[in-house]
Amino acid sequence: MKFYLTQADLFVPDGTVFPAALARTTHLCIGAHQDDQEFMAYHGIAACFQTPNRWFTGVTVTNGSGSSRCGPYAGYTDEEMVAVRRGEQRKAAVVGEYACQVQLDYTSSSVKDPADGNVVADLEQILAVAKPDVVYLHNPADKHDTHVAVLSRSLTALRKQPAADRPQRVLGCEVWRSLDWLLDEEKQVMPVDAHPNLAASLSGLFDSQITGGKRYDAAVAGRRMANATFYESHATDQHNALAWAIDLAPLVADPSLDLGEYTRGFIERFGDDVAQRIQQFGGA
Repeated sequence: MKFYLTQADLFVPDGTVFPAALARTTHLCIGAHQDDQEFMAYHGIAACFQTPNRWFTGVTVTNGSGSSRCGPYAGYTDEEMVAVRRGEQRKAAVVGEYACQVQLDYTSSSVKDPADGNVVADLEQILAVAKPDVVYLHNPADKHDTHVAVLSRSLTALRKQPAADRPQRVLGCEVWRSLDWLLDEEKQVMPVDAHPNLAASLSGLFDSQITGGKRYDAAVAGRRMANATFYESHATDQHNALAWAIDLAPLVADPSLDLGEYTRGFIERFGDDVAQRIQQFGGA
């Protein structure tokens, strides 16, 4: 497999020969940045952890050169940050026992350019070999521009796969915006309380971000716990941690569907639900 950028990094923690290592994938995440997949796709990581017939593969599209930095990382150049973040993502692949970790090394600006087809071409190659059953993507209501751009490139690549090879589930996950606002019946519910020690270890590996000024580890754990607690007001909690996702499989199955209109439907149904509940009790 030859990626567009020669510095792209393909890492197989257990040393299995490639492409056999990638071909065993059952759960795959395409994330924008290093650490995105550990935060948004822990459901898949936990499902595969120490399970012989399941394998998680992570794809990180950008190189992390624009990371915030302070403390011991304050003086790091962009090139030094790229090296640090690449190393952290490799460590996560070892701890999480991933099938593969692919880091494509694109800049955010190139990913956000609709005229640049190289990201899609690289993702097509990965998907053609991996043929995953479940794919985790960023959600279309995310407020990070690079996340939405990576989602768009990922959907394009998925739509180009033969129908028989497309994944059974495609999930748009939480990172830079919670999905708590989704109607309960439209939430894709992902329990993420398995192996809590593994979840904490994976979140804590990205020291350049945590020490560098962003407590993503604590924030993600808090969001997962809040999701579980506030999911159902009239029942005891069934899980200690939950993550929400939007069902993106219809967009892959039917390329004629527009991503913006599809997402607007969720928002409008939420708005209608709020208005109906207010009206039900007399308004003000």
